[in-house]
Amino acid sequence: MRHLYLNGAWQPSASGEGIDVVNPATEETVDRVPAGAAADVEAAVAAARAALPAWSGTAPADRGKVLAAAADLIRQRSDQMARIIATDMGAPYGVAMKVQTLMPAGVLASYAELAAAYDFEGERVGNSRIFREPVGVVAAITPWNYPLHQVLCKVGPALAAGCTVVLKPSEVAPLAAFALAGIFDEVGLPAGVFNMVSGYGPTIGEALVSHPDVDMVSFTGSTRAGRRVAALAAEGVKRVALELGGKSASVILPDADLATAVKVTVANAFLNSGQTCSAWSRMIVHRDRYDEAVELAARAAAKYTVGDPFDEGTRLGPLVSAAQRDRVVRYINRGQEEGARLITGGVDRPLERGFYVEPTVFAGVEPGMVIEQEEIFGPVLAAIPYTRGEDEAVAIANGTPYGLAGAVWAGTEEQGVAVARRLRTGQVSVNGGQFNPRAPFGGYKQSGLGRELGVFGLEEYLEVKSVQL
Repeated sequence: MRHLYLNGAWQPSASGEGIDVVNPATEETVDRVPAGAAADVEAAVAAARAALPAWSGTAPADRGKVLAAAADLIRQRSDQMARIIATDMGAPYGVAMKVQTLMPAGVLASYAELAAAYDFEGERVGNSRIFREPVGVVAAITPWNYPLHQVLCKVGPALAAGCTVVLKPSEVAPLAAFALAGIFDEVGLPAGVFNMVSGYGPTIGEALVSHPDVDMVSFTGSTRAGRRVAALAAEGVKRVALELGGKSASVILPDADLATAVKVTVANAFLNSGQTCSAWSRMIVHRDRYDEAVELAARAAAKYTVGDPFDEGTRLGPLVSAAQRDRVVRYINRGQEEGARLITGGVDRPLERGFYVEPTVFAGVEPGMVIEQEEIFGPVLAAIPYTRGEDEAVAIANGTPYGLAGAVWAGTEEQGVAVARRLRTGQVSVNGGQFNPRAPFGGYKQSGLGRELGVFGLEEYLEVKSVQL
């Protein structure tokens, strides 16, 4: 069994217990990680607290050099890292390489640059000098669906800001975090600056969030779990950043390039087997073009070959676990019970072994249906018609408790931006605008609090102090 990373060394857990890591494509156990105990949290937080003065006092440019070295090692070992991710969470190797490994390496490199370039203490306002200082010890709690990216979206800016960190990776797909801890150790990150405790949320996560020496909690996960994190953190009046669920809409206006809009919407909805919080899982199309759009979506979905993550032809890997597969199947059954029309896909198992679900498209979906309102987190696209105009399309798009991401497809960029401004969501793509890992990412409403990535992500981990002269 692996060890925890505490105070610059690999150490066994105080619990002596472990958690099996299962390959979702084969259903076989491939590794075993510690099921940490409360004593491990105490040791990790104590190490982070002790390391804070020296790390926060390190010149920002020097902090950046360590982060840059780690980013370089991730790139050099990208094949190894991508294989780890493809094995323990099921992403097709190409996705595991490009999206799950190289993109987060770029995120870490961006924070290495920001550490050197950001003005932590130069601003003046009248007779005051404004300083930006690290918030302190950060508890980072991350999910399984992007097991390296989500870690580096938190750990990168926290370390760049001068904070120290205790990471709790998901117990479902933890192996990329273990590889990252090894990289941090290899590049010489000082002992205690980064610590990692694997284990279950009710044990490790809640102990971290409640710990009096933790100054900030950054959490990515479900909205339900986010509420619990926020409630526990409120007892200590801790700063909280939450990146939670989504039910994002792709709004296709009548004069849009329909073929491109549908193709890209399906690709976004099915990325990572639909296990993406920002997935465009609702496709909103004018009634006049609805039938054509549904047909195009069905054709596009048919090209998403289900298979082993390491097969070259695979475009849709397994869901991460049996529990996740069963959850998605329940939603597909619920959609049919509510009267939505199953156009393609469904609940049949496409392969004898592995936690697979077929790429699924529903038509006849109406606002208010469960599959239109709730995050499914699987390869399921709901096509929703509107009959009047932009106002109705925007109302449908805004008609869920979430507001994380979305898309607008229009005849002109100006029209697309105008509609995008009306969506109550944190990030919108217009006519296929690509994801920008240096632009702020985060949600409105029940999709969370705060922002990740870029300067906004760095500033989440900074306190502001004014000194009057």
